[in-house]
Amino acid sequence: MSFVFKINKKQQASKGFFLLGILIFASISALMLAAVVQGAIINVKLANNAVDREQAFHIAESGVEYYRWHLAHYATDYNDGNGSTSTGPYNHIFYNKVGKAIGVYTLNITPPVSGSTLVNIQSNGILENGASTTRKVKTQLAIPSLAKFAVAANDDMRFGEGTVVYGPIHSNQGIRFDGLTYNIISSSLSSYNDPDHSGAVEFGVHTHVIAPPGSGTYSNFVAAEAPASSVPSRTDVFKAGRIFPVSSIDFTGFTTDLSSMKSKAQASSSYYAASGGLGYRIVLKINGTYDLYKVNTLVSANASCSNGGSGDATWGTWSIAASGGSQTYIGNYSIPNNNVIFLEDNLWVEGQISNKRITIAAGKFPDNVATRPSITINNNLLYTLYDGSDALALVSQGDVNAGLNSLDTLRIDGALIAQNGRVGRHYYNSSCGAAYVRNTLTLYGMIATNQRYGFAYTDGTGYDTRVITYDGHFLYGPPPSFPLTSNQYQIISWEELK
Repeated sequence: MSFVFKINKKQQASKGFFLLGILIFASISALMLAAVVQGAIINVKLANNAVDREQAFHIAESGVEYYRWHLAHYATDYNDGNGSTSTGPYNHIFYNKVGKAIGVYTLNITPPVSGSTLVNIQSNGILENGASTTRKVKTQLAIPSLAKFAVAANDDMRFGEGTVVYGPIHSNQGIRFDGLTYNIISSSLSSYNDPDHSGAVEFGVHTHVIAPPGSGTYSNFVAAEAPASSVPSRTDVFKAGRIFPVSSIDFTGFTTDLSSMKSKAQASSSYYAASGGLGYRIVLKINGTYDLYKVNTLVSANASCSNGGSGDATWGTWSIAASGGSQTYIGNYSIPNNNVIFLEDNLWVEGQISNKRITIAAGKFPDNVATRPSITINNNLLYTLYDGSDALALVSQGDVNAGLNSLDTLRIDGALIAQNGRVGRHYYNSSCGAAYVRNTLTLYGMIATNQRYGFAYTDGTGYDTRVITYDGHFLYGPPPSFPLTSNQYQIISWEELK
């Protein structure tokens, strides 16, 4: 007996669709598997690339850390030990922890300009793995200077009404502040006896400004500004606050070594002995030169012109006479390469610099209280560039003055340092002529004064408005020969270059 099976067309179609489904599913699965494999490969490559980039980055950072170490041992070597005529870039092989060379960092070093400690370092980290992955890091290293205050003092200080300060202030003694400040004011004293009035001691930093909604100032002791009261906020005066007591600053650091500056000036033919007259006048020029004059005659104070009975031996008009023969032209000179000028006599300075960094000092040796010279600014003393390219310091063994006939609106750009005296203006009463009252003094830079600072007095004489703005470039880029706070470089900026 035989059996015959017949499959109808409907069954055949069903079987065909089933096989087609299997083929389609297999194809899709194969594609998906390929995509997964391909994705895995890409992820592995990305992971490897990320690892490579991270290693290259660490190599670049190692270059920066190496040169920071190098400068800690060789503070003025900006050529990686290859001599002052080399220009770089400087290459160093980088080894991993098992001693295998896996890459290299290359260093491009830009040394600081004269008077600055700001060093620019670009480190390129290259991982030598066939793909030569590279990362670039740029940093700035610098040693901070002592020029970190708008005003630094070694005596009791009083800032009167009309004073506006944009920068930190510190005194090793007490501070009375009746103006407006936008930065921290600090004193090394917790309390002190304000010499301008009688009464008990007040806070190391205090104010006599009447709190809002009141106005004006108290003339005598203020109980709210004295121990054992809690210290009021007073943001109407101290926008950023006040701190006391804090550690004293080493004021001798501000009074730079005048003897060393004299030696530098002598080496560059920018030293001038006693003038044989009343002193020198320097007019700075934007072409990198200065005119030098010998001063022969000063403005005489009339008989009724008073110094307020201070008995100050240095009192005088400190103003060059306008008459013919009051000064003798000596010559025009280039600012020296080491940027230090030293004069053993009184000095009057004015003019403008452009792309220059200069320190001008006045002193006499051996040092004698009776013969210490002073520096006077009666006319504008200006920068051209305010990006740190221009910097000026005036260092006086005695005082730094604004004279009787100083400009009604006077601007001074620079650091003013009175080694043994004070930065300010002598007292001139109404009998001294119209110039006894001046309008506005603007200082862009900083003040370091051994004795009490002041360009105005409580009876309204002097400059009505005093605006002091701290030049933040001084912290890491002070004028030449300015004292530093340490010998260690700090990283002050960091960025990765694309």
